[in-house]
Amino acid sequence: MAHTTIMRWVHEFGPEPDKRIRPYLKPTNDSFRTDETYIKVKGQWKYLYRAVDSNGNTIDFMLSENRDAPAAKRFFKKH
Repeated sequence: MAHTTIMRWVHEFGPEPDKRIRPYLKPTNDSFRTDETYIKVKGQWKYLYRAVDSNGNTIDFMLSENRDAPAAKRFFKKH
């Protein structure tokens, strides 16, 4: 199976579990900050974008190959 097939499945079927799970997630307040860092994942360097609420709890995160405007926009566009 090609990786593109798996990615198509993620894009097609991924929103449904997200829609079903989101109501059960711990509520957060409206105050949050974002940060980014460079981490090694399975021997590969990746950029980690995170949204953190005022209590220090991670709201969301995204790993990216690149640190550029399109990657940052993808992170903020997820919601």
